[in-house]
Amino acid sequence: MKITSIKPWLVKVEGTFWGEYFFVEVQTDEGITGWGEITTTTLTANRAVAGIIDKLNDLLIGEDPSQIERIWHKIFRSFTYMGSRGATTHVVSGIDIALWDIRGKLLNLPIYELLGGKVRDEIVLYTHPDQNNFDTDEGVEQEIRKIVDSGHTALKFDPFPFTGEQAKQNAGYLSGTLDRPSERVGAELTARIREIAGPDIELLIDAHGRFNVPTAIRLCNSLEDAGNIDWFEEPVPVESYHALSQVRDKVNVPISVGERLHTRWEFVQIFEDKLADYVMPDVTWTGGITELKKISAQAEAYYIPVSPHDASGPINVLAGAHVMMTVPNFYKLETANADLTKYNEFIQSPLDNAGGSLHLDPTAPGLGIEMNMDYLNSNKLND
Repeated sequence: MKITSIKPWLVKVEGTFWGEYFFVEVQTDEGITGWGEITTTTLTANRAVAGIIDKLNDLLIGEDPSQIERIWHKIFRSFTYMGSRGATTHVVSGIDIALWDIRGKLLNLPIYELLGGKVRDEIVLYTHPDQNNFDTDEGVEQEIRKIVDSGHTALKFDPFPFTGEQAKQNAGYLSGTLDRPSERVGAELTARIREIAGPDIELLIDAHGRFNVPTAIRLCNSLEDAGNIDWFEEPVPVESYHALSQVRDKVNVPISVGERLHTRWEFVQIFEDKLADYVMPDVTWTGGITELKKISAQAEAYYIPVSPHDASGPINVLAGAHVMMTVPNFYKLETANADLTKYNEFIQSPLDNAGGSLHLDPTAPGLGIEMNMDYLNSNKLND
């Protein structure tokens, strides 16, 4: 079997943060097609990476898609002199996931069986409320009760309002500060969500890596007092392990990091310097199924739970789930919403997340899905 084509798909999606999903299709000369996903956080980045994917045909056409590890290194090392993280690992991830999908389809086995077999029967999820509905107390209560009633045992939100300078920065970093009125709004919202959710639901806070050291410490301690939170995610920008260490030394809440860390090499210092209680690599950014499995094994040696950041499209969620079926130190898998029916437009068989867990079909090979090509073609955004 040989690779004959690699094709990026930018596909419009309504009603989500992303606005579009970014899939990767790998075709072979035996008619077996594999699918991966990248879906970065901006439209600009999606298009930049899609251009790279397009050019990889020259590098990979004629390769045996079963040689997943060798192809991983071939792509990764091709970018050494321009940087082996970021866009490089996004490209590697999309293709790697597609190659595992091909391998599973060829052998008629789910990917998790190829990774050593399952250690659990279902994948416990955590999810997000729609914070667009948080402008009233009724909206907050409706969103939180929807999640709790669906069977989820954990939810994640960002309690800090994007007002004033933060509105200009969006989820970026400039000054790293947050004013006191906004801090109070965040604490009050967290306390209210704890009241609605009750004592047994885990509340996970996403700071989006946008605060400086003293602000992150202050906000984390404020939320601990307000809502008995269960983790504080990305308190400071990802570039500085020293800043993360300073925050960790001054707070009591568990720290979660990793969605913006790429490959096992960037996780080494996290583990060695005891910088996090949870790690959350994204299978579509950190290096694909191959790399997520390796990072999970690293984390297992330190008894640190893995909770993949998988909150974009359906392939993202499924790829992370297949790896986590085989990982002893798994915590929960992220999804963008408690209701996954929006994904079903893109795939031929609906996903099953009844009771707050994802249930994979043990008879479906590869990722376990086939793409809805009519829908993809009618919503495609790139040539």
